[in-house]
Amino acid sequence: MATTDASNIKRLQVRRFKPDESPKEHYLNAEKGLWSWLTSVDHKRIGLMYLASIAFFFLLGGILALVLRTELLSPARSFIDADVYNQIFTLHGAIMIFFFLVPSVPAALGNFVLPLQLGAKDVAFPRLNLASFYIYTIGAIFTLIAIFTGGIDTGWTFYTPYSAETSTNVMMMTLGIFILGFSSILTGVNFIVTIHKMRAPGLTWNKLPLMLWALYATSIIQVLATPVLAITVLLLAMERALGIGIFDPALGGDPVLYQHFFWFYSHPAVYIMIVPGFGVISEVISTFSRKTVFGYWAIALSSLAIAFIGFLVWGHHMFTAGQSSLASMVFSFLTFLVGIPTGIKIFNWLATMYKGSIDMKTPMLYAMVFLFLFTIGGFTGIMLGALVVDIHLHDTYYVVAHFHYVMMGGMVMAFLAGIHYWWPKMFGKMYNEFWAKIACGIIFIGFNMTFLPQFIMGAQGMPRRYYNYIDQFQPFHQFSTAGSYVLGVGFLIMATYLIHSLLRGKKAGSNPWGSRALEWQTSSPAPHHNFEHTPVIVNGPYDYHKPMSEFQLGIAHSHNGHHEGEKVDVETGTAQEKA
Repeated sequence: MATTDASNIKRLQVRRFKPDESPKEHYLNAEKGLWSWLTSVDHKRIGLMYLASIAFFFLLGGILALVLRTELLSPARSFIDADVYNQIFTLHGAIMIFFFLVPSVPAALGNFVLPLQLGAKDVAFPRLNLASFYIYTIGAIFTLIAIFTGGIDTGWTFYTPYSAETSTNVMMMTLGIFILGFSSILTGVNFIVTIHKMRAPGLTWNKLPLMLWALYATSIIQVLATPVLAITVLLLAMERALGIGIFDPALGGDPVLYQHFFWFYSHPAVYIMIVPGFGVISEVISTFSRKTVFGYWAIALSSLAIAFIGFLVWGHHMFTAGQSSLASMVFSFLTFLVGIPTGIKIFNWLATMYKGSIDMKTPMLYAMVFLFLFTIGGFTGIMLGALVVDIHLHDTYYVVAHFHYVMMGGMVMAFLAGIHYWWPKMFGKMYNEFWAKIACGIIFIGFNMTFLPQFIMGAQGMPRRYYNYIDQFQPFHQFSTAGSYVLGVGFLIMATYLIHSLLRGKKAGSNPWGSRALEWQTSSPAPHHNFEHTPVIVNGPYDYHKPMSEFQLGIAHSHNGHHEGEKVDVETGTAQEKA
């Protein structure tokens, strides 16, 4: 990687542009028509296509969740029977995990911001990037076919022996998951190569944005863990079609072996979902605290530590599955160990905010919500890692609540922080800040109303996934269902003001947040190739202690790529032709 020499940076005259000034031609309007989008290799357009796809699956999964909560208003049957209930909670879990949570930040936000933060024109393999999106789409189509041709009622984990025997459409669903895995692997390979080979001159590893460290760690997990899922669902399909006896005890197989295979992927997959969210939170907290990130290397290396240790803790899902006491003790210890790098991140984020000039804009609000809810999720995960506690809480609603505090309270809130943070960069439009804060408050209240009662139910012994329950749990279920409706209202408000912003939103300007990160030093929306000239990096992305003018000159364009008579925009840091 080329090093930066101050003599290579031309001291450029600085002039200010109007805050609402935006380029006449950018990636959204460079080419017209649906076909130009479907065949585009521009990482920004591909990121938006991913975003639209996962928004569809989030809506579908959310509607299924509301149906489940409505059915659970009463202990007996309300409006659907037990078989339909089993199919709905299976689809809710599978859709939310595989088609929303796994690709949401890496494939959608990651695709959009990674080259921008590197100072690159695109990812290393643009055509492979587009192919990854179409592979994701094909996998999604097979899943939708499975939904409408018999459904699936095994639970999202597809546990044997039931998944090998049920008459529902397991084959079509697992085929969709199998295809989807290739999209995840190819995206991970693309990101790793891009980060290694396409950093702008001067962008050394110690100046890499923490979002990119998170995406780098996530990509490693995607490449190493996802093939295990592919092999697992392939073996399950062969078990159903050919009766090969891998998991069937009557043929010499072992159904618990399936659990080992599945969780060896699925626990690292938890970090595929949450580690990119950590990267988003690092960017948001630094920007809205106006401070250099506290403990840069601790946060960066903790992402890699989570990626490594995450491969070693799958057995804590199987404390009641009959594994040896020694194995359970080892997995319990490793479960406690993986909490250390996560705790380091939370400590460093709080230290970053300490004495910072905090601006409570909507992205920062979601970051604060993330810190509160994810800390609860992490703490309850440590409790489930304790053997004696897990025996009582295993397969109860306590696990459901813990999982949602980690995934929705953590990953989804980080995703929402990222959406609101990069929305002006994506579309060059500002959303209504008042309604955004209202929606954030409603979502926070609705989330806690939905899932806090489930901790209590689980501690009192309410099993998860049950269609009926005893009368003692009805008040908790009713309160939880009311909370899910409040949560739905919050997301409806969010969808309304975001769509409104696209139609009638104010122009955002190049850098509405005053961020020092590289992606904010180009116009909003970004040009087709991100930067007019290749930037040369001198300062880090979190150098808020430096004056803005000095910082901007530190990311000016190289002398070789600069034309006489150009000026630098103090807000964008990009060269502009002299009027």
